[in-house]
Formats: sequence, C-alpha cells, structure tokens
Amino acid sequence: MRRASIRDEGSATVWTLAVGLVTVVIAMAVAAAGAVIVARHRAQAAADLAALAGAARAVEGETAACARAGEIAAANGARLRSCRLTGWDLTVSTEVSPAQVAAVAGAATASARAGPATPST
Repeated sequence: MRRASIRDEGSATVWTLAVGLVTVVIAMAVAAAGAVIVARHRAQAAADLAALAGAARAVEGETAACARAGEIAAANGARLRSCRLTGWDLTVSTEVSPAQVAAVAGAATASARAGPATPST
C-alpha cells in the first residue's frame, strides 16, 4: 500500500472545523434576527395594551392617562417613548431593546392609538 502524502494529513480536521465555524455563525445570525423580531412584537403588544389602559383614564386628563400607559408599558418590558391625548384618543409610542447581540440593531419601536369607538352609519 502506498502511504498518503504528509501534506494531506490533518486536512479533514481543518475542513471540519471550518464547516463547524460557518454553522455556528449562521446559527448566531438566525438567533439575533429572531431576537429582533421578538423585540418588535413585544414593543407592539406593549404599545397596544398601554394605549388601551391609558385611554380608559382619558376622562382624568393626559397626565393620568399617560401615567397609566407608562405603568402598563413597563409591566410588559417596554419603555414609554411618547404619550399624547388628543380629545378622547390616546396615542402612545413604546420601545424595547433586543436581547444580547441583537441589541446592535437598535431598539424596536411601536405606536398605537386607542379611544372611543365611533358608531358605524
């Protein structure tokens, strides 16, 4: 039998390590993208709930409505960026920072508006 060239010894190990590294990098990218999507959904859910809760306090004025909206946003892991009461409509904007490496993408923001239903004619 003929012995393999010394130059070829260990090349399979290098290729295996390279494929493993590429797999890990792709998995990290997919996980980071997932974290960004989750943050966006959390921001929207927090905005929706904060707007509804704040609108329920619209009769008490903008200060009370926005205070309640801020409490609900914080309870949902978000930060209230803005809050404005126009008539009976409360408009809020929330922000959620993605977890770990995905934070490089920046905070996810969302807005929502809630107020009395208008009757359909």
